[in-house]
Amino acid sequence: MNNFVLVLLLAAFPALSTDMYLPAIPTLCTIWNIPLAQANLSLVAFFVSFSSFLLIHGPLSDRYGRRPVLLGGLSLYIAGCLACAASPSITVLVLARILQAFGAAAASAMSLALAKDLYTGDQRKKVLAYLGVIIPLCPMIAPTIGASMLQYLSWRGIFLFQALLALPGLYGSFRLDEPLTQRGSGGVLVALRRYRALFRNTPYLIYTLAFSVVGFPFFAYIAGSSDIYITGFGLSEQSFGLYFAFNAFALMLGSLLAARLCVGIASRTILYVSLTGMLLSALALFGLSDAADIESLSTLVDFAALPSPGSLTPLGFAAPMFGYSLFMGMSRPISNHMILEQVDRDTGTAAALLTFFIFICGAAAMELISLDWPSKPFVIAVMGVLGTVLPFLAMLSLRRVK
Repeated sequence: MNNFVLVLLLAAFPALSTDMYLPAIPTLCTIWNIPLAQANLSLVAFFVSFSSFLLIHGPLSDRYGRRPVLLGGLSLYIAGCLACAASPSITVLVLARILQAFGAAAASAMSLALAKDLYTGDQRKKVLAYLGVIIPLCPMIAPTIGASMLQYLSWRGIFLFQALLALPGLYGSFRLDEPLTQRGSGGVLVALRRYRALFRNTPYLIYTLAFSVVGFPFFAYIAGSSDIYITGFGLSEQSFGLYFAFNAFALMLGSLLAARLCVGIASRTILYVSLTGMLLSALALFGLSDAADIESLSTLVDFAALPSPGSLTPLGFAAPMFGYSLFMGMSRPISNHMILEQVDRDTGTAAALLTFFIFICGAAAMELISLDWPSKPFVIAVMGVLGTVLPFLAMLSLRRVK
């Protein structure tokens, strides 16, 4: 199997694992008679576990190679999919999702590590940009596939289908020629020293933390969109899948633009334009969610006093989210490249820590949006403003230091 195809397959696993069963979450609430926040624990547990296991797979791959980590991780991923399909309760489903997350973390961490192992310079920027295409392509089609499967099969069939999708990645990992020529040494203490070195790498750490919060609104959208569209707007599961695909298409389009723009235009210029676009989109969502008439700063802080979505329409919510996702897709491959350029060794560990912060912020956003807010779109707008201002400040401060 071509290495480029394998890298794309590995990057697709987390998106497929999350988004394909999103249309089934309201069904799980009904079947098991549980609130949305409890059902979303299957999402949050996946992201928290996924983020934590990244910190394990990165050093393991630097020590023992990429191939063994991939083979073990994808095998556990398939086992986790089968356990999810057999879950009799939300408790068992959450535990099975943790097992699934263990394997998905190996795939995600190794996709970034292999991108740096196998490619350099502008070629790596393009690979990361194409990763930015395939990653949103999966959530674009995944909820639609899940919603279609729910018409003919139980929600359990979704997880069985995920297990089948993992088999080509397992085969490609088996055929992979180990790309790591210089392996690390030592055990747990050495791995901890690698992380300590990364935390002492100020540019790497600041860029990683700052650009991790960019995804706050996007992950909140993933967790809250089914409730917003199906429960709030009263749309069908199939209509929700189309709106979700519309948003994912924006992320894919942004990544395609990054692939075109990264050659000939400075990375910082692309990032500044992207952050400006995300900020304007988040501010637009403020007005469309009937939150622009708030009279005082205290009301902004008191989220419980926010108005309900009111006259906000499905398209009125989808349009600014499309803009935010478009510019986020444009920024992600460029920012990932800039972050990885700050390190010249222990790439697996650096890629794992980067992905850890991205998804731990995602887990926090998912749990936050699951609370009983009167206006979930407004909360997403607040996240969008915070998610763009912090990277702006980070880039300006580090540029002054340099």
